[in-house]
Amino acid sequence: MQLEVNYREIMKIAGPICLALIIPQINHITNTAFLGRLGEFELAANGIAGIYYLVMYMIAYGLNNGMQVLIARRAGQQQYSGIGQLFSNGIQLGLVFSFIAIIITLSAAPWFFSKSLHDKHIYEAAVSFIRIRIWGLPFLMLLNMSNAFYIGSGHSKVLAATSLCQEFTNIAMDYLLIFGKLGLPQLGLNGAAVASVIAEATGFIVAFTILFAGKYHLRYQLFGFLRISWKVIWNILNVSAPIIVQFLFSIGSWFVFFIFIEHLGERPLAVSNMLRSIFGLFGIFTWSLAAACNTMVSNVIGQGKSEQVFPAIRKIVALSLLCAVTVCIIINLFPYTLLKIYTTNNDLIAAAIPSIRVISLSTLLMAVSAVVLSGVLGTGNTRMNLITEIVAVIGYLAYCDIVIERMRSPLQWAWGADFIYWIIIFLLSYLYLRSGKWKGKEI
Repeated sequence: MQLEVNYREIMKIAGPICLALIIPQINHITNTAFLGRLGEFELAANGIAGIYYLVMYMIAYGLNNGMQVLIARRAGQQQYSGIGQLFSNGIQLGLVFSFIAIIITLSAAPWFFSKSLHDKHIYEAAVSFIRIRIWGLPFLMLLNMSNAFYIGSGHSKVLAATSLCQEFTNIAMDYLLIFGKLGLPQLGLNGAAVASVIAEATGFIVAFTILFAGKYHLRYQLFGFLRISWKVIWNILNVSAPIIVQFLFSIGSWFVFFIFIEHLGERPLAVSNMLRSIFGLFGIFTWSLAAACNTMVSNVIGQGKSEQVFPAIRKIVALSLLCAVTVCIIINLFPYTLLKIYTTNNDLIAAAIPSIRVISLSTLLMAVSAVVLSGVLGTGNTRMNLITEIVAVIGYLAYCDIVIERMRSPLQWAWGADFIYWIIIFLLSYLYLRSGKWKGKEI
């Protein structure tokens, strides 16, 4: 369970994570492609509702990242029982968080949408969608806890099986429920919500079945500490809470961005939903390598080899940038082909092309900045990640307010906000790592 800093080890960690991250993106592509066949309105409504759910998902993802850091550290220290304590308490904490998110959504989301969205029909469709979609969060939370264990303990290849089962379920149920096939009701937009909930439940069932079938629960005592330990809970929250807040700021700002776009009209919102889907899919290479950076940095520090942190980050940045350059070339060579997955409306496709050029450039910046930020996360100083995120989001939203809300600029200039965000992320993360203040920090 002690990692070596080399390209083979990096790819060994990142490969299965990449496959796991592809699945939710393919889920989104499937939803968007099917809904695009229904019309521009469904694309627009799905864009707003989908981003809201992504905000709620960040609670699970932030807890996942914190657990991953802690489990990787215990793996580097070869403390098997420590992994069991973290897992047992983590799943209980995760379920509490997910049900709090459900209560907040059912009680406050309709009010928030009514105050922020201008189009009444988009508001009604988004509220109807999210009231169904939010019930997948407990399953997603448990799935993320199992993924944190698999990645942090060096068994990330298991993610492939859970991800494939989840995706096959989602595609099948999307087709059946959106269009009403095999005697099932035609639910349209809400069919995508029901399909996603069923798919997340499937992923959870498969992940936990493997835990027991592979006897991981015995080897690491995963369910041997179900009595709550407030010391362990505090340790998880101490690391995870700043990450959760960080991700809520990050995706929350993206949600606000989509609200600004909705103010520009239905078409810019529909275009932005397609672009989010395309670049979300290709961005998984960067995010999987960033997750590998998180795990590797934490692991080598746990081994007492802090001098290997910078070599690890440099190697992962090189791989991430190589992937991003390749992706940007492909997208810019075949933009029409990719966009026709979502719509046959040529005017809608033409409206998306200028924004594709802008987002391609910001993707190169993201390839470097996201990995460096994950390097900071791996050191265990999650509060620094939070501070970095807050500063970046302030700059991002200030740009959105000026360029979109006040100047009413074309859509491609709106997407220029990503440049502000990733430049700030890189500068603050790099300066912190160079300062060396993270050395000697125990978690």
